[in-house]
Amino acid sequence: MQTESLKKYFKKITPITESDLNTICDLFKPKKIAKGDLILRQGTVCKFEGFVLEGCFRVFSIDKSGNEKNLYIAVKDWWLMDIDSFMNGIPSQLNIEALEDSLILEISKSDKDFLFEKLTVMEKIFRIMSQKSIVAWQRRLIRNHCLTAKERYQHLIDTYPTIVDKLNNRQIAKYLGISHEFLSKIKK
Repeated sequence: MQTESLKKYFKKITPITESDLNTICDLFKPKKIAKGDLILRQGTVCKFEGFVLEGCFRVFSIDKSGNEKNLYIAVKDWWLMDIDSFMNGIPSQLNIEALEDSLILEISKSDKDFLFEKLTVMEKIFRIMSQKSIVAWQRRLIRNHCLTAKERYQHLIDTYPTIVDKLNNRQIAKYLGISHEFLSKIKK
């Protein structure tokens, strides 16, 4: 079943009944995405939150000069969305692109809000997930401000070797916030 990974993910966060799991997972809809497709474009409202079952995505922004900045890469068992756009119904500042043929489970804001009202365990799950996300973002900010580009690259390959294998050098450079040429020097 397509929701087994999602159920397993939620069970790791907190004890949950099968009934509650089924209620939650019934509202997540599978969606296939082809390599190269943008499932969110800057300037549009993010109407989904997605759980990656298969594939790889990059979440990025484009600045006024046309430069792309990769915020994060999402692979199996990671989440996709622009939380600000999704929660507040405002135009997104992000793009989400499939780097390979992919499959996600997505939920709409109205379905997620319904679950928050119906199941107290849903509030707990997403509170814990939010806290973990904040910790991850804080650590990334600290690395970006305190580590050299070479140290950030080493951290990336040590921590996420399977993700690095899915990215080309330009995508890695955009994630690290450095030029493609500088990444080539680091790798030598």
